[in-house]
Amino acid sequence: MNIGNNADMYDIAIIGGGPAGVSAALNAKILNKSFIWFSSRSTSKKVERAELVKNYPGLPDISGSQLAWALKNHAESMGIELREEVVTGVYDTDGKFTLLAGNKDYEAKTVILCLGVETSKPFEGEEEFLGRGISYCATCDGMLYKGKNIAVVCMDKSFEHEIEFLCGVAHTCAVFPLYNGYEIKAQNAQIMLKTPTKYTGDMRVRQVHFKDGKIDVDGVFILKSAISPATLVHGLEVKDGHIVVDRTCSTNIPGIFAAGDCTGRPYQYAKAVGEGNIAVHSAIEFLSKS
Repeated sequence: MNIGNNADMYDIAIIGGGPAGVSAALNAKILNKSFIWFSSRSTSKKVERAELVKNYPGLPDISGSQLAWALKNHAESMGIELREEVVTGVYDTDGKFTLLAGNKDYEAKTVILCLGVETSKPFEGEEEFLGRGISYCATCDGMLYKGKNIAVVCMDKSFEHEIEFLCGVAHTCAVFPLYNGYEIKAQNAQIMLKTPTKYTGDMRVRQVHFKDGKIDVDGVFILKSAISPATLVHGLEVKDGHIVVDRTCSTNIPGIFAAGDCTGRPYQYAKAVGEGNIAVHSAIEFLSKS
């Protein structure tokens, strides 16, 4: 892929569809900035699954599903579109940022990370072999494994169409569905009801290990909604699993901002919304000086 050669340029790229991402998108729209908004879903599962939200100002005793609907409806009512794509990499390219999502790349002058908190930690060897046989993107790298033996570790049912795509490319496909209610129909999918413990290899990944054995592979695809911030953005300062920011929501990388749960506690919707607002204003100030 030729990074940055076929992309429109946006003032702001927003990554994440939770309250911080919605807030950032709304304010970017109101302030008339060009922006692109990415998320693997329209709102976060954390919001949707909340039984009762008692501390959101002005909305006492609202359910999580009601709040999720209100956030989504507000964005839609303003004509804001959300791209349901998973961003797998953010790169600083000559004073701008290139974002990889699927088999496409996009360019922006600033980036706002609204990633939430990653609930699943990388397995041993995952980050070591990323780009050396381990991939987060089926459509980006799938054809590299045509006729080969692969493993697919899937964290969410919403990625099952990508599993079937990979099964159609590979010779054999060992699928580890780490969720309930899987419906994988590809004939060459070998369902592994086990949890990987680590990935090993030499210059490339070669084995997927689990509690009572291992399998040999040519490559591994890990399909999940959230990618750790340090993996997503090389050089990003992260402490105790959270992105380090100052009061302007600025990270250690000029032009990249962060908001919401990914910046640390308290994990509250009101805090996330406020930081999404701050991040947009900080991005606009950055744009005015660049």
